Amino acid sequence: MRRDFLRAKIHGATVTDANLAYTGSLTLDRDLMDAADLAPFERIEVYNLTGGERFATYVIEGRRGGGDVCVNGAAAHLARRGDRIIIAAYAQLEEAEIPLLRPRLVFVDAENRPRPAPVEVEADTMAPSRP
Repeated sequence: MRRDFLRAKIHGATVTDANLAYTGSLTLDRDLMDAADLAPFERIEVYNLTGGERFATYVIEGRRGGGDVCVNGAAAHLARRGDRIIIAAYAQLEEAEIPLLRPRLVFVDAENRPRPAPVEVEADTMAPSRP
């Protein structure tokens, strides 16, 4: 049996633009993609901390170092410039893979640049506990 687990998360990113005219997706700074190990066109979940909306889309590569977090297409109705969001990617794991999971947790500053994780959420404490 395969089970779904958090693989990567970008926490507290600030939406820099919302573009209804684009056909879909979320444009993300390449530095953030690298930090979270996200690939172009990978499926993501987006959780809007400001408005409470949740939606699924995919990532497209934005310019490196620009801090871009642009919600595109119909999803632009669910997030506005200045909203803070969480971007999450999941993986399906077999039972034997679960103890090896170490999610990529990326925390960002006000300019959407990666910053150190708060002490209380060190990556190795995020691994699922096993009895």
